[in-house]
Amino acid sequence: MGSLSGRVRAGYGLGSVATGTFGTVPGLMLLPYLTDTVGIPALVAGVIVFAPKAWDVVLNPIAGRISDRHDDPRGPRRPFLLRGGLGLALCFAVLFAAPDVGPSAVTAVWVLIAFVGCATAYAFFQVPYVSMPAEITDSYDERTRLMTWRVAILAFAIMLSGASAPAIRDALGGRAGYRAMGLVVAVLLVIGVLGAYWGTRGAPVGRVRPGAGGFGEQLRLVRAARDFRLLLLAFVLQALATGAMLAGVDYMARWVLGDKGASTGLFVCFVGPALLLTPVWSRIGVRIGKRAGFAAASVVLVVAALVLAFARSEPTAVIYVCMGLVGIGYSGVQLFPMAMLPDAAAVDARRTGSNRVGVYTGVWTAGETLGLALGPALYALVLAIGGYVSSTGNEHTQPDSAITAIALGFSVVPAVLVVLSLIPLSRYRLDLEEVEAG
Repeated sequence: MGSLSGRVRAGYGLGSVATGTFGTVPGLMLLPYLTDTVGIPALVAGVIVFAPKAWDVVLNPIAGRISDRHDDPRGPRRPFLLRGGLGLALCFAVLFAAPDVGPSAVTAVWVLIAFVGCATAYAFFQVPYVSMPAEITDSYDERTRLMTWRVAILAFAIMLSGASAPAIRDALGGRAGYRAMGLVVAVLLVIGVLGAYWGTRGAPVGRVRPGAGGFGEQLRLVRAARDFRLLLLAFVLQALATGAMLAGVDYMARWVLGDKGASTGLFVCFVGPALLLTPVWSRIGVRIGKRAGFAAASVVLVVAALVLAFARSEPTAVIYVCMGLVGIGYSGVQLFPMAMLPDAAAVDARRTGSNRVGVYTGVWTAGETLGLALGPALYALVLAIGGYVSSTGNEHTQPDSAITAIALGFSVVPAVLVVLSLIPLSRYRLDLEEVEAG
């Protein structure tokens, strides 16, 4: 199994419409919904956003193990794409549809239950989806090309969903705006799910051969894979940083720039560069290696984020430029770890003779989920420390400490996390020669 057809690459990439949309919109919209529309205190809202994703951390490796043991004439992973993906779309349509009756605690419970449903369905879509590249090609460079398609479509999906979600909310206002946004996003999820399911028909995937032993033994074996463990740690720290920045976009627009509608512009600057620069990062990775490319993209992100620490005193144009530079780094840090994961899984399979791709990707997705969930929770904690005042949509003011917390949580906190991620990345050694040697 080497080169893949353009149809398979594009079909696989369409799954990122679902993963990008769900990975973005809750992180961008759910915390502001709870604090500024429902009136939930920031710290409590952070717990509500985090708890369902914590459940996913437990569930994702289990979903990987189940998909490893599954066999189907349509392809061992593809049925999970359909079932999990459509369940995700349904639960997401419900997430922001709580009736506007009773105390805010009723809406909080509604959101918590619906978000748990989303997280459960997403696990059984995402884990099989991420498992597929290591099985449909054994080429180191073909996986990078496959990830280039995926990340390019991912960037488009993130920009489309992240820019349109606040615009739809603002156009209608209040809870009605959030309900309409939830339905539109659910439609996007369905498009991505069906695209991935139909687009990967005929992909060269053989019968999945799960490794021997129970689930606990499989996890111990994966944990013993040094390079995978280092890559996972770097990726989780960066997912935590990304989650914090996503959560802060709406707050930065409203309280630092003084324009709630600016959230769309900030978000486009954040993810827009990936539409143009993902192929560039891919070529850089071929030339200097994936690890070096990952590190270079991380440095770009850190430098730009630190400049944003002074956003309160900077001209608006400078803030937008810095967000664009953050986006340049972000496009690289999205591409490289996703291209490096199947390398680690494939090398393990050749060394051991056992297929643990589902377990690898289950643990990986659990780590990503944990990072993206802790990011908004960490940002909510920073808001709470700064004395952020929640409301039910009425006009109010924030103390100066809260404005400072908004800016620092959006800039310095993510920058520090990305710098920390470079420590395990510097110890990662799996690259082209090792992958090809197996």
